[in-house]
Amino acid sequence: MRNPSGKTVHLPPTTVLVLAYALLIVLGAALLLLPEASVHGVTLSEALFTATSAVTVTGLVVLDTGGDFTLFGQAVILVLIQFGGLGIVTFSVVVLCMLGLPISLEHKLFLRDELNQTSMRDLLKMALVILRVVLVFEAVGLAALICVFVPEFGWSHGLWQALFHAVSAFNNAGFGLFSDSLSRWVDNPLVNLVVPLLILVGGIGFSVLTDLRDSRSWDRLSLHSKLTLAGTAGLIIWSVVTFAAIEWNNPATLGSLAGWGEKLMASSFQALTTRTAGFNTLDIGQIEDASALMFILLMLIGGGSASTAGGIKVTTFVVMLLATLAYFRRRDYPTAFHRRLDGEEVMKVLALISLSLMLVLAAAFVLAQTQDLPFLELMFEVASAFGTVGLSMGVTGELDGFGRAVIIALMFIGRVGPLALGLLLATRVPPRVRYPEGRIFLG
Repeated sequence: MRNPSGKTVHLPPTTVLVLAYALLIVLGAALLLLPEASVHGVTLSEALFTATSAVTVTGLVVLDTGGDFTLFGQAVILVLIQFGGLGIVTFSVVVLCMLGLPISLEHKLFLRDELNQTSMRDLLKMALVILRVVLVFEAVGLAALICVFVPEFGWSHGLWQALFHAVSAFNNAGFGLFSDSLSRWVDNPLVNLVVPLLILVGGIGFSVLTDLRDSRSWDRLSLHSKLTLAGTAGLIIWSVVTFAAIEWNNPATLGSLAGWGEKLMASSFQALTTRTAGFNTLDIGQIEDASALMFILLMLIGGGSASTAGGIKVTTFVVMLLATLAYFRRRDYPTAFHRRLDGEEVMKVLALISLSLMLVLAAAFVLAQTQDLPFLELMFEVASAFGTVGLSMGVTGELDGFGRAVIIALMFIGRVGPLALGLLLATRVPPRVRYPEGRIFLG
């Protein structure tokens, strides 16, 4: 980039990524403001909120996507979801590879930051793998959902709805064309299988998918892949069992369903989609407080690194547990799968979790002071925005302009990463003096 004086300004990759996402949001909001994009017109606040939610693949809405936006407006939202989920830099590098054009070192640096990698080895191969995975799974999801939507709505509307929900599900966006999300298909086996599967694959992490394709056995997987897969499996089992136990007899949720098979199917769907995507087949506003607290924790954890999901990521949560366990076992470092985690990784986890909690609690405090709404519902909204999930207990549309601005900021931070924004504000200066160690008392 060049400044007004003509001098070249070198921006770090993280800064360029943040600016690229911000520019895409502004462009998306401008398109949604066009008369052709909406049925009755939208305000600047509504357009900006919708564009931010789409680019950050969150799914929180202040308007009915299927009712208030035209086909053109829905298409704009879908494109924003695809760019936001796949990643602007990833998409551009894939296009350059397909055209046979050389990839500069700067592009590789941007791609490394976009995919949350520590080295540039095999980045281009991973980018191409990402494109193949996206096309294959979105096509499979489209074909499966056609069997649900086309018989009910006809070929034209059914095909578009199948495409929209397949792309939204794989990108963990949670946008839907129905005001009640997917509640009318709470007992449909195909919807309850396909949508969570798309969400799970899109949210597991592209580096893990690449590793699974190359390794083909558990022993040859990297430590990152093992931690991600084990942590994801543990969270799924815990969330499904706990949600079913809490809501089994709740007449407003699982208690309204007839058989135990439908209850287990609904429990599995809701627990699987809560960490990363905002689809629901039950009324989230009617869940028990205990379920709401569990959902808040799941949304803050999120999905895998280098995926379409948000949150602090599964590996961050697992490393925190391992470090805590190592301390109580009086070990100098945490271990997992016969590998040692060094202190730098633990410090990074500590910084990420601390910064995330401070942001979430600060936003919850501000909203509690400015919005006349129940605190639990506001906290749920904050966690959903920061984790780019999109679930809501029904308060999104009740927020005033300031409340919407807070949620927009949280969605943006949750997508680009709190640690990345923290690095933008920090200047790394090597210490001139090395001080002696000191001791403090804890606990």
